[in-house]
Amino acid sequence: LEVTYEGELVAYIDLEFLHNGVPRMKLKARWSPPTLSEPKIEVAEDLTPILKSVLAQFNVCSKECIIRQYDHEVQGGSVIKPLVGIANDGPSDAAVIRPLLHSMEGVGVSNGICPRYSDLDTYHMMTNAIDEAVRNLIAVGGRLDHIAGLDNFCWCDPIATADHPQGEYKLAQLVRACQALYDLTTLYGVPCISGKDSMKNDYRHQDLHIAIPPTVLFSVIGKIEDVRKTVSMDAKSAGDLVYVLGETKNELGGSEYYQLQGEIGANVPQVDGISAKKRYHAVSEAMQQGWIRSCHDCSDGGLATALAEVAFAGGLGMQLDISTPVETTKLRVDQYLFSETPSRFVITVSPTHRKQIEHLFSDQVIEYLGTVSEGNTFCISANEKVIVSASIQELKSSWQKTLENSD
Repeated sequence: LEVTYEGELVAYIDLEFLHNGVPRMKLKARWSPPTLSEPKIEVAEDLTPILKSVLAQFNVCSKECIIRQYDHEVQGGSVIKPLVGIANDGPSDAAVIRPLLHSMEGVGVSNGICPRYSDLDTYHMMTNAIDEAVRNLIAVGGRLDHIAGLDNFCWCDPIATADHPQGEYKLAQLVRACQALYDLTTLYGVPCISGKDSMKNDYRHQDLHIAIPPTVLFSVIGKIEDVRKTVSMDAKSAGDLVYVLGETKNELGGSEYYQLQGEIGANVPQVDGISAKKRYHAVSEAMQQGWIRSCHDCSDGGLATALAEVAFAGGLGMQLDISTPVETTKLRVDQYLFSETPSRFVITVSPTHRKQIEHLFSDQVIEYLGTVSEGNTFCISANEKVIVSASIQELKSSWQKTLENSD
């Protein structure tokens, strides 16, 4: 193989060495699903303290003290920043920039990462990370047909040795993650244009062996046709209608809610790529028509967390009733509020566009929850009982306090 650049020889490699010079490793993988069960949890009548605790979890809480240390404004080209809302401190789903100031075309960037799900199954850890990154970009105005991905593996040692008998299982976890990477990216039509693999993230000292959770950070980049049609996650006006798009299932395995209980659970969230793909195209169409005023993905912490974030980012309250969806799904109220089922969005819609939205999603799962309200009260009811009630300042304080004094 000879490579030249402007007449200069820059590479010269013997093909025998290129193809056969380095022997391939032959490793053995053995997959055995972990034995897990769903915990028995006594559901509190007042879930307000639980919501505040979930908002304060490290995977959920505000990362403003970190974000502010990095430059996210160059030449006035930022359209949607990492922090948005009335006070510019709400959690954006993705960043959008306008690199060419003579054009209204933009570029969106977002990420997904779900390492805790690896305790249950790395296949679903991977699909959830991919889906989170994709839906974050959809949430600001990206389109599924113009997205590319990057897979960043940070893995524990997958090679079995005498002092590392778990190597076969760790390798099987890697195989399942790679299968998931292929399955969902090909279904979504999201090519992986780059990536990084780090396979020896273990610490050993005498009899101590610490291995990181099998982790993939999936990042996506996508073209935004018209940055003027992008949508941020913060509630915009009192009187707007609040919906959740997508079915909520009993999928709390590896959730922030279970983490608070000291539990892991068994029902890992699973991506239904076919229904998600249909939903993502519909959301993009609604944004092009200007029917969605705010859009926020449901991820760590579940639906209740997403609703609270939309409210306090917009500096507005919400009056919500989950009686109908709880009855429809046959879930307990805590399961409905804190399940981390993927591929869902919280959207707010002007009443003038109610018919259009409900018609567009008529063949999908769409649940009307209530309205954005004046004032600062965030309230969720079920079966004529108030189960969450707090000021948006209280909720925001819980979300911000974890890292606010970090250096």
